[in-house]
Formats: sequence, structure tokens, C-alpha cells
Amino acid sequence: MKENIILQKETLNNTNRINFKKIAIALLAVVLVVFAMLAVSFLTDTTASARVTQTQINRLRAEKQEYERQKREIQDKIDAIEFQHMTEMQKKEILDSRITLTDFEIKNINKTIEQFYQLIREKEYDLFVAQNREETQFQRYRNRVRDMEENGIVSYLEILLDSTSFSDLLARIDFVTDIMRADRILYDNLQIIRSETEEVKASLEVTKNELEEEKEQLEFKEAELYIQLEEAHDIIRRLEADIETESELRDQLAAEEDRIQKELNAAVEQLRRQQEAERQRRLREQQRRAQQSGSGGGTTSSSGNDGTSSVTGKFLFPVPSGRIISRFGVARGERTHQGLDIGAAYGANVVAAESGRVVTVSHGAGYGHYVTIAHGNGIQTLYSHLSSTAVNVGDNVTRGQVVGYNGSSGNATTPHLHFEVFLNGVRVNPERFL
Repeated sequence: MKENIILQKETLNNTNRINFKKIAIALLAVVLVVFAMLAVSFLTDTTASARVTQTQINRLRAEKQEYERQKREIQDKIDAIEFQHMTEMQKKEILDSRITLTDFEIKNINKTIEQFYQLIREKEYDLFVAQNREETQFQRYRNRVRDMEENGIVSYLEILLDSTSFSDLLARIDFVTDIMRADRILYDNLQIIRSETEEVKASLEVTKNELEEEKEQLEFKEAELYIQLEEAHDIIRRLEADIETESELRDQLAAEEDRIQKELNAAVEQLRRQQEAERQRRLREQQRRAQQSGSGGGTTSSSGNDGTSSVTGKFLFPVPSGRIISRFGVARGERTHQGLDIGAAYGANVVAAESGRVVTVSHGAGYGHYVTIAHGNGIQTLYSHLSSTAVNVGDNVTRGQVVGYNGSSGNATTPHLHFEVFLNGVRVNPERFL
């Protein structure tokens, strides 16, 4: 009787140990499944983040298509018979528009290339994570295969043959089945992770190929820009070679200088009225607050922030990478040079010489694209022949902020900035302030 009780206890202990092993292996299998799900989820989240960048690339490509459409319209004008009957300056203005769009395309491609570099960095990180995940999973699978080689089917048979009863045999069969199921999950997860690694690797290669295509387009557009610049500059060179036409050109430029000065004076006067109205509003607001507080104190005038600044010290050089090629007051035929010409590479940054408010962003046949800024104390600056502008009327700009990019729009044969300074409505030598 005592022997039967001892045998039953041993059988119960063995059964408990087997059940514990089954539970432990089952938990391990669940952990592996959860790990695989988390891995897939992580890869999905990373890919979603990359898709945001891809959306930005798609938007840039849409912008480029719009530039190309506008350039086709301009090219249609150039190819039309009417183009041949236009004045040389009218032709130059149309060619400048085409150059501006080509310049926009180049900037667009450079932005796209930056986005591709960022996308490649993201995908390289994704690949790094995927390869580490694959290596970890492979190590687990290899360890399991090694265990199977050492024990293999013999181990399974020993488990089954050690059964003490039919019910114990069924329990052991379930236990072996759970082990085999966990082995299968381990193998399937390895295949899934390997497949994901290959997908990330393939996506990275596609992105790198797209980057190379953008670089090729950039080289093509830069060569196209050079040809277009030469074609536009040739018009001005022909005009300067014709004495009669050059005289007309000087008259046209003088008229444009007068127009710009009147335009600037009107814009500054409008700004002054706006600032005065704002000052009066702030004064009334101070008076109202003083009355509400019952202080009975007098009011004080407020200078406020009117968007311009009192000029102190020297101006910044407006083209940091440039050099002076023509000075103020130099005789040019029957007229004198009204500003400072600063030579620099096409597309170089043009910066605000001092903080202030943008009062004009416009275009003229002679000045091309130009920007004017009011700085206070009766001082304004003008930046012309820009390839494109980077500010809008009413913007408050800080000293050194980019306001445009160096170019040769208008009456210009080479890329340079024509820089002017106005003091109380009169052009003065810019070098006094530099």
C-alpha cells in the first residue's frame, strides 16, 4: 500500500514537471510570436515615416512639372513670329523669365536631392535594424537546430517512452507537438524577417538610383542655364555695340531710375503713414489704460517697433561672396553710375545690408528683379539684377538675411548685384555705409 502511494506521488511529480515544461515552452513560443509582431510593427512605423519624406519629394516633383509647363509657354513665345519684331529689351525680358524658371528648376532639384539624401539615411537605418533583427532571429534558429542535432528524434522518443500511463503518453504527445509548433514559428519568423530585410535593401537601391537620376538632371539644367544666360547676355552686348541704340538704352534706364525712385518714395511715405497711424493707436491705447487704472498720470509717447531700425555702424556687404566691379559715380556715356556693382557667381546669396522692412519687390526692364528695404532715419537700400527674390513686400528682415539671389536680369551682361543706397530720397554713394 505504501509503495503504491509513493509511486503515485512520483507520477504526480513527473506530470507536474512535464506540465511546467509545456507551460514554459508555450510561453516561449508566445514571446517569439510577439517579438515577430513587434518587429513587423516597427518596420511599418519606420516605413510610414519614410513615406512622409517621399510625399515631400512628390510635391517637389509636382513643382518642377509646373516650372516646365511655364517654360514651354515662354518657349512658345520665343518661337513665335512676334518675338522677332520685339525690341531687344523686350526679348531680353522674356529670356530673363526663362532663365528665372530654369533657376527655380535647379533650386527645386537641389531640394529634391537633399530629400533623397535624408530618405537614404532613413532607409540605411531601416536596413541596419532589419539586418540586426535577422541576425538575432537566425542565432535563435541556429541554436535550436543545434539542439535538435544533438538530441533530435531520440529525445522525442525518450520523452514518449518514459510515459507511465496512457494519459501520460497523451500529455507527452501534446508536449512534443508544442515543441514542434514552436520550432515552426521560429523558422517562419526567420523567413519573414529575411523577406523584410530584402525589401528594405531593394527599396534602398531604388532610392539611390533615383538620386543619381536627379543628379544627372541637375547637371543638364546647369548646362541649360549657362546657354540661356549667354543668349540673354548677347542681346545686351549687341545693344551696347550699337551707339544709337545705346543712347536709347541710357534714356530708358534713366527713366526707369526716376520711376523706381518715385515708387520707392511713395512706398516709404505709405510706410510712414502706417507707422504714424500705429503710433497714434498705441498712444490712444495707453491713454485708455491709464484712465481705466485711475492713475491720473500723464501719457508717454511710444516709439514702438515699426519694422525699421535706426541705422548704427556700418552696413553688411550685400553679397558676402562678391567683389566690387564698378563704383558709384563712374561716367557711363552721358550719365553716371548710380550704385555699386558687385560681381559674384550666379545664384549667390544677396543679404540685407541692415535690418528693416521690405517696401518694394518688383521687376523692371533695366533693373530686372529688384528689392528695396527701408531702414529708418531716411535710409533705403536697393538690390537689383537678381535671378529671383526671397522676400515679400511688408516683410521685416534682419541684418544679413537672404533677400534674393545674384543674377543678370534686366540690363546686365554678367551676373552681378547693382546695389543702391537712398538717403532722404536721393541716391548716395553706398561705400559711405560699407
